Amino acid sequence: MKLPVLEEHKVELFVKREDLIHPFISGNKFRKLKYNIKEAKNQQKKTILTFGGAFSNHILATAVAGNLNGLKTIAIIRGDELGRDLEKTLSNNSTLREAKKNGMTFEFVSREAYRNKTSEEFVNKLKEKFGDFYTIPEGGTNDFAIKGCEEILTKEDSKFDYICCAVGTGGTISGLINSAKKHQKVIGFPALKGDFLQNEIHQFVRNKENWRLNTDYHFGGYAKYNEDLVSFINQFKEETTILLDPIYTGKMVFGIIDLIKKNKFSEQRKILAIHTGGIQGIGGFNEKLKKKNQQIIKS
Repeated sequence: MKLPVLEEHKVELFVKREDLIHPFISGNKFRKLKYNIKEAKNQQKKTILTFGGAFSNHILATAVAGNLNGLKTIAIIRGDELGRDLEKTLSNNSTLREAKKNGMTFEFVSREAYRNKTSEEFVNKLKEKFGDFYTIPEGGTNDFAIKGCEEILTKEDSKFDYICCAVGTGGTISGLINSAKKHQKVIGFPALKGDFLQNEIHQFVRNKENWRLNTDYHFGGYAKYNEDLVSFINQFKEETTILLDPIYTGKMVFGIIDLIKKNKFSEQRKILAIHTGGIQGIGGFNEKLKKKNQQIIKS
């Protein structure tokens, strides 16, 4: 990146464009699904079932990946009210609309039921209704996902001092932590409030202390934002041609730049930011901004 703030503080910032892998199965979604798809085929499963919210990038990526691999896909969607008028829901939701185009079947459940989605009773009901399926958890994070995310960093990336990524379920950063070199520090920027992610990550990393979470840039929590964030995303796009999303990567890069301004990185350090995709969700986000007569993200 060529930005005045970087020259002023004598720090180098690079962005790894994982978002360019595929229009819908981009970034960490490709990495997380890669070995899960292989495992589903190894188990000779014909159907993949997963979970998520109505605007989940993971839901759409699973639908497209399943379609490309000849697998049926089912999504358990949080919010039973969305299923009462499916045509209306699809007309207002590009994520679910595109997923349906790729053959995905939706099961809308109440928020209360959704909280119990991993219970034996809930799973048995799904099996009664849909038959045999391969399960991928909400957000896609499991051991197969971590294996995929470990492949994000390559030998050429060993020149960087810091690896930065946005954090949702903890899968992507776990893969980065496992594959980072001894001299590298991995910094995660959670998109959600709370400290529970520490425990999630510890489940997947192999006794490593080369990482930390910076919880100062979640902007109030998941999908929360303010005008400063939207303005930053638009300015960054104008200066670099790189589009960031407001849920994950926008908050991460905002945090990185802010830390650079506060001299939290020593001079001559090289920072690598992982662009994990999520761009396809901007359309739906802009619809919300328009309804509030607020500045939209210029894509």
